[in-house]
Amino acid sequence: MRTLARKTLAAGVLLLLPLAAQAQTEPEYRLDVGGGVGVVNYLGDLNGNLMKNLQPMGGLIGRLKMNPRMALMFEVSYGQLKGKLSDEKTWYPEAEALPSTFKNSLIDASLKYEYNFWPYGTGREYRGAKPLTPYIALGLGATVVSGDKSTVTANVPLAVGVKYKVAQRLNLAVEWAMHFTLSDELDGVKDPYGIKSSGLFKNTDCYGVLQVALTYDLWAKCKTCHNDKD
Repeated sequence: MRTLARKTLAAGVLLLLPLAAQAQTEPEYRLDVGGGVGVVNYLGDLNGNLMKNLQPMGGLIGRLKMNPRMALMFEVSYGQLKGKLSDEKTWYPEAEALPSTFKNSLIDASLKYEYNFWPYGTGREYRGAKPLTPYIALGLGATVVSGDKSTVTANVPLAVGVKYKVAQRLNLAVEWAMHFTLSDELDGVKDPYGIKSSGLFKNTDCYGVLQVALTYDLWAKCKTCHNDKD
């Protein structure tokens, strides 16, 4: 019986060796690129509801992976901002001078630092990696709004999301991000309350983006060089 048990154990080890070898040879990738589609919502003097005036938005994404937990993500997106004065119950001193509605085009370029709650991957290129992970992101961006009046300003994006490995080199992500801008004129309206205020983000406009993104891994790490394996 002992001889049979030893033979069975040896056979099991031999069967697992190819899997172990595969785990050590599957490459890690430094970069993933792709695109995303979703909706954007403006929050400001002519809209104060996250669920109103949603507009389509789409963009291109490039992500540089520093390690399985951290990445730098660059994104350029295009969409529209929309709002209506009739949707607001706020009383403005000079309401007759405000536009009843607006619809401006939006270009956003953002660089965000992403942190994964768990190491992200298939688990075959990095021991302990998970194919599904939530993440948070913070960054800095530029906002260009065009309409009756053009505005260029900076924004600070704050995001939460979930990533999923659809395949070895294919990534699916769902993300919601708020972009806090330094301008009160994304809607073409500045200080409708008639009260002067100070502060970096006080009385400024912002916009939220909910999107689904699909990216593809590129630029495999050198197998003979230092990598992130344990």
